[in-house]
Amino acid sequence: MPKTVWLRKMLGYTKEWLKERFTLSQNLEIELSIRSMRRWWQVKTGKVDTPIDGEIPFWFVSLGFHLVVIIFLARIMMPEESVKAVSLTIDEAVDQVVEEDIPMEIQFDELITDQIGADGDDGFETAAAQAPIIDPISEDTIDLEMQLRDVADIVTDNDFIEATAESMAIVPVKGSVGNSVKAASGAVDRMTQEILMSMQERETIVVWMFDQSASLMEQREEIVQRFDRIYDELGILQAAGHASFENKKQPLLTQVYAFGSEIKPLLKNPTPSLTTIKEAIKSIERDSTGIENVMETVVVAAKDHASYRRIDKTTGKPKNNVMLIIVSDESGDDKNQVNDAIRICNQHQMPVYVIGVPAPFGRTNTEVKWVDPDPEFDQSTQWALVSQGPESIMPERLRLDSTGTFGDLNMIDSGFGPFHLTRLSYETGGIYFAVHPNRNTNRRVKKWETKSYSASLQHFFDPKVMRRYKPDYVTNQTYLARLKASESRSALVRAATFTTTGTLESPVLRFEKLNEATFVAAVSAAQQTAAIVEPQINRLYEMLKVGEESRPDEVSLRWQAGFDLAIGRAIAAKVRASSYNAMLALIKTKLKFDPPGNKKTPQNNTWVLVPADVVETGSQDTKLLQKANNYLNRVIEDHPGTPWALLAQRELETPIGWKWEQDYTAPPQPREAGPNNNNNNNNAEPRIPQPRMNAVPKTKRPPPKL
Repeated sequence: MPKTVWLRKMLGYTKEWLKERFTLSQNLEIELSIRSMRRWWQVKTGKVDTPIDGEIPFWFVSLGFHLVVIIFLARIMMPEESVKAVSLTIDEAVDQVVEEDIPMEIQFDELITDQIGADGDDGFETAAAQAPIIDPISEDTIDLEMQLRDVADIVTDNDFIEATAESMAIVPVKGSVGNSVKAASGAVDRMTQEILMSMQERETIVVWMFDQSASLMEQREEIVQRFDRIYDELGILQAAGHASFENKKQPLLTQVYAFGSEIKPLLKNPTPSLTTIKEAIKSIERDSTGIENVMETVVVAAKDHASYRRIDKTTGKPKNNVMLIIVSDESGDDKNQVNDAIRICNQHQMPVYVIGVPAPFGRTNTEVKWVDPDPEFDQSTQWALVSQGPESIMPERLRLDSTGTFGDLNMIDSGFGPFHLTRLSYETGGIYFAVHPNRNTNRRVKKWETKSYSASLQHFFDPKVMRRYKPDYVTNQTYLARLKASESRSALVRAATFTTTGTLESPVLRFEKLNEATFVAAVSAAQQTAAIVEPQINRLYEMLKVGEESRPDEVSLRWQAGFDLAIGRAIAAKVRASSYNAMLALIKTKLKFDPPGNKKTPQNNTWVLVPADVVETGSQDTKLLQKANNYLNRVIEDHPGTPWALLAQRELETPIGWKWEQDYTAPPQPREAGPNNNNNNNNAEPRIPQPRMNAVPKTKRPPPKL
């Protein structure tokens, strides 16, 4: 056998051997070691961010593995006498880790309290969940001038800290967001590792909280089926003498809650019985009210299990860990209680994990696909509005369709979950899992492909990219203070809040000239429409223009992308509206049809306004057009693979300027003779009615409150 072939086989065997050796138990040991180092760093420095966040630890593991393989191959390939002469010397230990992204320290005003929830957010709502129409953005209305105050310069970090369930950390550990999976089962598998790591520290109680909405029925069943695998793995590890089970009477207990308009504990006490747990989940009844008090449920569950977190006098540590897991496909109706939920969970060191849904980018409501589960009724697809967003505390995306193509109305993934639920998991050290069965980052997902009980989201984005664009998971007070510290941020939020009216949507572009009077009347009517819209767009642009001077000082990628996209689109809308009006004025007085017989237009009776890459109405619009292109292209270049780049690309796909083209509109054809045209000379023979053989159509029921 040739030596090279033999080496390839040996390398393959080595990889398989190592793969087999890295069992679930060993993977947990590695992750626990990494988390121990993180915790040591946080206690030592007092900072949340550490040099081993993100994927850096796994890079070192990979490096170590490949070094071992290289040394192994070198010893085989080299002659024996050469091997003896080779020595590997390390002069000194490397004590500094180089990071790809250096986390930046956040500076807070002394007036901002460090106690989470002390800012009094009660009554502050980000969205109207019962909105009768699809709202592209959150509808918060906050008097920015009244509530913002001066603070020191604030720098926002773009990094993440992995989730941990450690109980007695001195420094609060932030959770993980931007985790995307295609199925709830994948999130449950990841939760299995979290549970095992918690069990290795001490006996653990897992509290599952399921919402009772009809849209979650299939997902609950999927999770129940996955429980078998969880407990099978636990049984295998216990039989193998895993450290998680050493000296522990009941290493894992489980409690189940159901919530909707009411909160129901389904077990009298936490239990180790898999059968009892599954029966409890299967017994959950559908709540038809459409109300989901998720934050109140967290508060109740935390209070109910606070006794398990009492400090043992002998050990000085709590006897049990408590993990809270929310399973919901909505943002919840009691967002104003998020500070209370965060406060009590952090008080008792209970991390909150959420198996939820992705929030639509800059929107409150999404369209969820519903097909009647009863085959006796109509099985056609229907769409119900469900509150699943927004991903940010306040609107950060313009509600604007300036192209006339309605391209801005398509829903896309934000890369994160609804703000308040995601903040809850982030602030308590848990993980938010955004579940969507149609997740595909390689292509556009068509609406008809949407799975039942899922939101219609046409575009998804790589989580590794989106983690650098996380929203500001802070209190309302801190968020407003950060707006005050940055004119570009406050300008963006003001503009996003202001854009509640229409723009130049689907403008009239075709004008047939049968006679001068009707032609002028049609053009004038179109001008009136543009005249109403143009001042609103101008005001929008002026709002954003205020933030241009401070924009170069912005360090957050999310806010950079948000502002550049907003002002680029606002300028594009301004040019489209002003040049549209100017082109209408031009056609009424100065432009004439080409003479008959022209090769391109042998007959001319219609003027058609088409998008163009140039502006023919003045130098000012030309300068603005170039400015819009610069902003939009910068978004595409600086933030590839993000929602902002996608919307910027859509904006540029439709040219910003206008030009006139000539066309011909054929006159209406005379009506053909028939039984209903009052022409009695050519009546057709009457049709003999045929018996209908079709079955009686099934009754169509409207979607329930999902």
